[in-house]
Amino acid sequence: MALLDSEVWAKKFFSDGWRDCDSEQPVVEPATGDRLGAVGLASAGDVARAAARAAEAQRAWAATAPQERAAVLRRAGELFSAHAGEIEDWLVREAGSVRAKASFEVRLAVGECFECAGLPTHPQGEVLTSEEARWSLARRRPAGVVSVIAPFNFPLLLGLRSVAPALALGNAVLLKPDPRTAVSGGVVIARIFEEAGLPAGVLHVLPGDGSVGQAVVEAPEVRVISFTGSTPVGRAIGERAGRLLKRAHLELGGNNALVVLPGADVAKAASAGAFGSYLHQGQICMTTGRHLVHESLLARYTEALAAKAAALPVGDPAREDVALGPIIDRRQLERVHGIVTRSVAAGATVAAGGEIVGAGYRATVLSGVSTDMPAWREEIFGPVAPVIGFSTLEEAARIVNDCEYGLSVGILGDVGTAMKLADRIDSGKVHINEQTVGDEPNAPFGGVKASGTGSRFGGAAANVEAFTETQWVTVRPDIADYPF
Repeated sequence: MALLDSEVWAKKFFSDGWRDCDSEQPVVEPATGDRLGAVGLASAGDVARAAARAAEAQRAWAATAPQERAAVLRRAGELFSAHAGEIEDWLVREAGSVRAKASFEVRLAVGECFECAGLPTHPQGEVLTSEEARWSLARRRPAGVVSVIAPFNFPLLLGLRSVAPALALGNAVLLKPDPRTAVSGGVVIARIFEEAGLPAGVLHVLPGDGSVGQAVVEAPEVRVISFTGSTPVGRAIGERAGRLLKRAHLELGGNNALVVLPGADVAKAASAGAFGSYLHQGQICMTTGRHLVHESLLARYTEALAAKAAALPVGDPAREDVALGPIIDRRQLERVHGIVTRSVAAGATVAAGGEIVGAGYRATVLSGVSTDMPAWREEIFGPVAPVIGFSTLEEAARIVNDCEYGLSVGILGDVGTAMKLADRIDSGKVHINEQTVGDEPNAPFGGVKASGTGSRFGGAAANVEAFTETQWVTVRPDIADYPF
């Protein structure tokens, strides 16, 4: 039987095994509108039961030998690799990914599991000095139950990058995938860890509506919430978590800048800009949403980028060899087109694209843009590249920083000049001579300002900080003497 055989998961959700439920939701292919199956939806009551069971199972899981927890993560990585083709097919059909993006996402999932397999045996604290005649230690302990709320765009990776380290460090997890990608972002993860030998009750996958999202935040057993998604929703989760005295790790939106310095290779810069803006139809928090080009290169760069955009085919990635697949749903498609239309009405010029094609949107370049236009100010989450010019490094730094977000910046050209610019900008990530989209399992990932609460993903230091609590422990050779 295939890993994702629908007989296992259809009309069910995963909570201490596959459970029947009272409601279901169709799995829809965004490129065609075809029904691919149906997933079971959890309720707030299901979340309450799952949280109680997770708290019970977590104690035994945390007490499991580190080598055994590491072995589960390694087996999960091997299973992702063994079933890559099957998982990629779901990412293509359910999430609208082109094949190359789906393959890249699965490779990152494999790397995430292997990287996290080292966490159980990673140093878990430090020895402290003390004024007393005792040993003083600070050790890291599992947080307990962790809720993970994941988005639709990279549904597998953006759920797994919290699920895997949380499990590796001895926590139990409640995962709420986006209902639009509940198979590739939920069922896949449940089946992988089920086959990898994760004990029952440690992982629960709970697709559902906003009431389920609220329940996984508010469940008393949950101590940490890891959310990836839009800034407005992240603000609401952060506010609620604060009132409940829970930690919330928030990876939110971005309106990322690509700066093309004087003297840069225009052809290579345009290639980088096209990749940054059009990968996965621009539906990535790290997407290049703003192109700042030195005035000496502005016309040539805009022309080269428009030529790149015009050559990129749009269509159904499951049936055609295309560069851009569908936008996730009609509402988002119309939002993208609305931002372009409003910007053109404000004076921008469409140098390429600007059209809806079926369920997709043509790769678009906007010239004649000013910094007050919607295409420049807003996170578009679509394949749109607004371009403006700058004259000095000081002006470039001011324009980059004049944004509510601070996730990723790419700088193309002379390295020394790029380093000087990098020191002046506010961003969680800076890539010199690369575009803005980049992720590796061992690298810290996170943004500043409205892009989130900093790097709480990637690498041992960030993961240990995110999914454990610090406990102070002292040890004396004998009972201390006290004055009372």
